Amino acid sequence: MHRQVPVPHDGQVRAGSNTKSFTATVVLQLVAEGKVRLDAPIETYLPQLVRGKGIDGHRITVRQLLQHTSGLPNYTEYIGMENFEGLQHRFFQPHDLLSAALAHPAHFPPGSRWEYSNTNYLVAGLLIERVTGRPVQEEITQRVIRKAGLRHTYWPQPGDQTLRGPHPHGYTTGNLEKGNVIDATVMDPSWGGAAGQLISTPSDLAAFARALLDGRLLPPAQLAEMRKTVDAPLLPGWRYGLGLFSVPLSCGGVYWGHGGDIDGFETRGGATDDGRSVGLAVTALPGTFGDADEAAKAVMAAVDTAFCK
Repeated sequence: MHRQVPVPHDGQVRAGSNTKSFTATVVLQLVAEGKVRLDAPIETYLPQLVRGKGIDGHRITVRQLLQHTSGLPNYTEYIGMENFEGLQHRFFQPHDLLSAALAHPAHFPPGSRWEYSNTNYLVAGLLIERVTGRPVQEEITQRVIRKAGLRHTYWPQPGDQTLRGPHPHGYTTGNLEKGNVIDATVMDPSWGGAAGQLISTPSDLAAFARALLDGRLLPPAQLAEMRKTVDAPLLPGWRYGLGLFSVPLSCGGVYWGHGGDIDGFETRGGATDDGRSVGLAVTALPGTFGDADEAAKAVMAAVDTAFCK
């Protein structure tokens, strides 16, 4: 903030929830291989793991995880996210995060409505590991990152709190009560896991969206399943498939993508059916746009302009 260093072109950023699209892609590849069934209960693959008040792995399907219709509480509400300084360098195991979520009751019966929850993709990552016998980061790297030719996308190793390549700095509020601003560039991203741990660049995220939609990563049947959507009432017209949002464009049609919000970084973008793709990353001081909703709308407007110009 003080050095006045230019922001690098297409620098690496924390991709946040864009990770979910990568995780969903691996699960759907396993479906194509006959190793996972979308409408099977998660108890089939993770016996005795998902249990709590109103929570039963027998009643939640793999599809409902990927679609955010499981009713599972969102673990990021219970790990101290409001105090970034206390979280910044803390390492989490996936089971610690799951325990934080399962200490709270289900938000609704599985399949009854849509609600965004990082816990869904935390569990999806554990499912990948159980089915393949390999860490989720290895599966994502081999099956998606390398297959799509993404040269600047990677999953940080345990303890790696930096960004490897040229990158901008991201800033966030350290403690909401104090209102102080800190550099969030160096942080332990383990709390993101299969829901939000990846590092990437805007151009790599756009390339991933193109590779996904043009069929290089999934067979037609599984890509079609990914694009079956339900209403996602975040903004008018938004819908959610399996790890993908469908977002309406002002010039007509929709684009498919995800986006990610993680302390210090906001990323948006995706691709259209006719092959247009956009990747956008923003780093800004908290309060630049007045509030988080205003900031998100400004970024979404920029993405819409990029697609429709």
